Amino acid sequence: MDYTNIVIFIILAFSLGAIMIMYREKIPPRLRRGMALIAVALILFAFFLIVYSFLNPGSS
Repeated sequence: MDYTNIVIFIILAFSLGAIMIMYREKIPPRLRRGMALIAVALILFAFFLIVYSFLNPGSS
């Protein structure tokens, strides 16, 4: 199994979370909550993918 796409997604999800934390004062209040919820959902899915890849090693 090719994990390239999964690794790219994980890097981008954590990068989005870091950007949200670093620039939280500059984001308009109306967008802040929605973007934070989306970032949390993507980070949780990235954690799921990390755990899933450790529990089911690929056959490549």
